[in-house]
Amino acid sequence: MSSKAQKEMALSWLWYEEREEGLGDRLVAAIMQKLNTIAQHPEVFSIKQNPYREMKISVFPFVIVYKIYKRKKLIETVSVFHTSRNPKGKY
Repeated sequence: MSSKAQKEMALSWLWYEEREEGLGDRLVAAIMQKLNTIAQHPEVFSIKQNPYREMKISVFPFVIVYKIYKRKKLIETVSVFHTSRNPKGKY
């Protein structure tokens, strides 16, 4: 996971946790569940801006943006993006 994605996740956790205790933990659990799905089936999700793919988190208004490096057999999470933000900052 990129440092940008880690920072976004931490800030989002804090924002939700300040509103309701445990809500930030639910967000992180939802993100981790989706990251596991991406790890198992990385090519299933849509390419939105080549070479980046996106997967929505259904319970929270977030999208996970990731890139597949086939030669290295690696998936990099680029962003954990709140959908109300300006989409130019996703990648």
